[in-house]
Formats: sequence, structure tokens, C-alpha cells
Amino acid sequence: MGYRTKAEVMDATAVDRAVTRIAHEVLEANKGASGVALVGIVTRGAALAQRLAAQVSGIEGAQVPVGTLDISFYRDDVGSSLHPEVHRTDIPFDPTGRTVVLVDDVLFTGRTIRAAMDAIMDYGRPDCIQLAVLVDRGHRELPIRADYVGKNVPTSRKERVKVFLTEIDGRDGAEILEESGEGALT
Repeated sequence: MGYRTKAEVMDATAVDRAVTRIAHEVLEANKGASGVALVGIVTRGAALAQRLAAQVSGIEGAQVPVGTLDISFYRDDVGSSLHPEVHRTDIPFDPTGRTVVLVDDVLFTGRTIRAAMDAIMDYGRPDCIQLAVLVDRGHRELPIRADYVGKNVPTSRKERVKVFLTEIDGRDGAEILEESGEGALT
């Protein structure tokens, strides 16, 4: 079954504003950048983590460590996929004793975040794990909530939310997709 665009919920300006606001909120909640590290979940979460790091640097003048995390083998559905797409995890710092902010594009059931928390624990024991997402679409299956949200987007379970980032897709934005009854994703 294919999907078609139902509504654009964020344009490039809205994405930029959300990232800027989240950076300010992270700094405010943690009383600055000291001890904070960002870990982006591959693929779009990693790009968002880089953007957040650039914003934090511009605001505080401080560099925060940034890592990327592939959760492919931590997912609870890994056995149901014959060929999981594996990416590189790169965490060039010890998360032990830090506040690690996990960054992802869309928060849905919470299963990706649960897998990410399991994965990050293999690299060390953070003092605190926080979550920043560009879009929270609801429908949680696990007791997980985001600390920092760019936009809450109510959806039905049949709909999808697709985030577009210039680094990956050539443009910024977010759309709600609905089933089209056709074979292609549009």
C-alpha cells in the first residue's frame, strides 16, 4: 500500500525554529552545555543532533560532543526483518557521568527510543538520558515521553509522519502521509 501527502505540518522555517527552540530548552534545563552530549539516532536523528550542536555552539560558545547511534540490532522486531539496514554507530566520548540527549526525528510508539536507551547503556552509564524529537505524533506503546518537542502532531495510527532534512532529502519539512491505495510512496 502506498502513501500520499495529506498535509504539510512543518516547512523549512518551522523546522529551523523548532531546532533553535529545542537547543535553548536543552541549555535551560541543564543549566548550560557543561556535561551535555547529543546522540542522534540514525538517520535523521543524527542530522538533527548535528544541527542542535551547531545551535548550542552559537548560543553558548561551547562545543558539545555529538555521536550517532544505530539501533538496528537493539530493536524488539529485529527477528521479523530478514535484512535489517545496518548503519555505523559513532560515539566518540564516554557517556558515563553525562547528560545524554537522544535525538530523533519522529516519536511514535516509543520502541525506537527504548532500543536506543539499551544501546547507549552498552557504551557507558549516563547520569541522565533525555529525549529531543522534532515531531511527536502520539500513539505510545511504552511509557516514554520526549523532554523536548519541536511540534506535536496528532495523527491516526493509519497515517505516517515523514520528516525531510536538507542533509538527506534536499529540503526541510514534515508531512502527514495517508494511505493512497496505490503501490508507491509519494
